[in-house]
Amino acid sequence: MKKLVAILFCFSLIFSSTILFANNTIKIGVYLPMTGAVAAYGQMEWSGIQIANKIMPKVLGKDVKLVLVDTKSDKIEAANAVSRLIQKEKVVAIIGEAISGNTLAGGPIAEKAKIPMVSPTATNPLVTQNKKYVFRVCFIDPFQGKVAAKFAINNLKAKKAALITDIAQDYCVGLSNFFEKEFKKLGGKIVSKTHINTGDQDITAQLSSVLKSKPDIIYAPNYYTEVALMAKQAKEQGVKAAILTADGAQAPELIKIGGKAVEGVFFTGHFHKKAATTALAKKFIRVYEKSTKKDADAFSALGADAYFVLLDAIKRAGSTDGTKIRNALASTKNFYGVSGKINIGEDGNAVKSVVIITVKNGKFEYMTTVNP
Repeated sequence: MKKLVAILFCFSLIFSSTILFANNTIKIGVYLPMTGAVAAYGQMEWSGIQIANKIMPKVLGKDVKLVLVDTKSDKIEAANAVSRLIQKEKVVAIIGEAISGNTLAGGPIAEKAKIPMVSPTATNPLVTQNKKYVFRVCFIDPFQGKVAAKFAINNLKAKKAALITDIAQDYCVGLSNFFEKEFKKLGGKIVSKTHINTGDQDITAQLSSVLKSKPDIIYAPNYYTEVALMAKQAKEQGVKAAILTADGAQAPELIKIGGKAVEGVFFTGHFHKKAATTALAKKFIRVYEKSTKKDADAFSALGADAYFVLLDAIKRAGSTDGTKIRNALASTKNFYGVSGKINIGEDGNAVKSVVIITVKNGKFEYMTTVNP
């Protein structure tokens, strides 16, 4: 009998400790592509989120516990990840995904469950369209496309452009369309439009078409692997046109894969440490570089911003209730994050600046900042 009492007492202590631990922890879900075709984005964002958690480990007096699920760079896996985070892990909010297609897959599930979601870098406008619980801390593609077109016309003096678009990615298709519309509006002419699919290794046929059209620039708003391979093959074929791409190219893998062929490539991006001015940015860069022994990059900065903005909303909401956090997120104004000042409206979109970056001497070189 005494043994039974002792055993029950031990179980009681364990159960009480578990409840106490749960009550003193706030769980935030993270779903990112840690493996697969765009793993570099997920790995950089996860690194930034972890450093942000190191800088700000508590909210409402409780420890923040991050629960990561790998989407494997796949839309179905992304949807499954969100379901798991909500149903099994019981998270109060979610950070992710990194790319638009996967966020479009996961967003509706969070929306239905009324669990707030903040994407660091999903730029397609459809991500937040007609949704109340899905947000982002990055600019959207209509603005990015306009900035790219104006840069092509005003800075690169381009009058003719060729488009090479990855039609397997919603992000790439949307951004290509936004650029084309603005480029034409500014007096430019689209002389060639060709398509690729994610994972294509040989795009010499598309480049042959581009070569015949004699463009001043190639606009290829694709992910880093495809941009790097395109740049290498363009150089081999003797294409002289400047290459302009977008935020999806801002990964170290672009330079690792492309080598000297990506020298002089221009792109619109989210962040460069030389343009960082806020107190939080300076602290993040210092802690990140000390902890990782790497330069702070755009995706780690945006991952951190998603975390900081979400915690700020939870703090202002004074609650872990999904609707209250959602309302606080929607009213975010003048938040000075790692990537600059962030304003979020009822549409869930962040009003943000764009940085123009080029590849020079094997590094990403900051050129200028374009404000909204």
